[in-house]
Amino acid sequence: MGPVFLTEESPTYGLVHSVSPMVSRIVAKNPSKFTYHGTGTYIIGDPAGSELAVIDPGPIDDAHLTALLDAIGGRTVSHILITHTHPDHSPAAKSLSEITSAPTYGFGRHPVAATESFEGSDGVKGDETEEKGDTEFIPDVEIGNGDVIVGEGFTFEALHTPGHISNHLCFSLEEEATLFTGDHVMGWSTTVIPAPDGNLSDYLTNLRRLLDRSELIYRPTHGPLIENPHPFVNSLIEHRERRTAEIVAALKNEPKTIKQLVTEIYSAVDKSLHKAAGGSVYAHLLDLARKGVVSAEPDLSMDAEWVVI
Repeated sequence: MGPVFLTEESPTYGLVHSVSPMVSRIVAKNPSKFTYHGTGTYIIGDPAGSELAVIDPGPIDDAHLTALLDAIGGRTVSHILITHTHPDHSPAAKSLSEITSAPTYGFGRHPVAATESFEGSDGVKGDETEEKGDTEFIPDVEIGNGDVIVGEGFTFEALHTPGHISNHLCFSLEEEATLFTGDHVMGWSTTVIPAPDGNLSDYLTNLRRLLDRSELIYRPTHGPLIENPHPFVNSLIEHRERRTAEIVAALKNEPKTIKQLVTEIYSAVDKSLHKAAGGSVYAHLLDLARKGVVSAEPDLSMDAEWVVI
């Protein structure tokens, strides 16, 4: 059985919603098959305090930035936290930082490998939302796994969670036992693993790490909150393991291209999603190749014919 995905009603764009005593959320109007209703920007702070942190200011969108600034009001933004540098997460950080004088915090610049296209001549291609990145973002403060970020009334621990992209971070809010998961865990959908920078082994390793943690709630950048998150994380791991087994089984009789594998394995999935599925299958195949289970001719590319060794 696959993950039981969660849904939520389409938000009123530009309207700030208080979702917990310390957390408010504004959703940018950038809905897509990869962003659900849009990018959820979080504003975090003690109601009695004057300092705020902002997580994932979102895309370049004047209306969203205006709504965000209106929600901040006269309070001080002391930290701008970036989960990763895809264009639906980090680009607005530059304007927000210039207006508020708040420093930006992130793992580092956009990885070079993540800007490369993974389009094959057979027409399998990743969506631009995941394929391209915010190459202009340079954090004022580089942070890594285990680093602690303290503001007036809030404490975050950074978790480096590569897989979706190598510079991905999650942020654990100590005061509310909440993990802001970016795109690492999303309740509404599985996470895209866009190769070559996306790495399935890293992704699964970092999902398993979450099972040893005590956060009670996950708040992804896209989609609704996830309560009782460990069973959901386990279902994501099991889903990927089943997909790997399906790919190996499909290759046992004869070599196949990624396009052939997608047609066979994703026959019940809307064809508009087959391009994204091709990127996912490629990530699985590269992981299997690293483990010596499969190989490809003439090379490990999206155009190749893949075979079980």
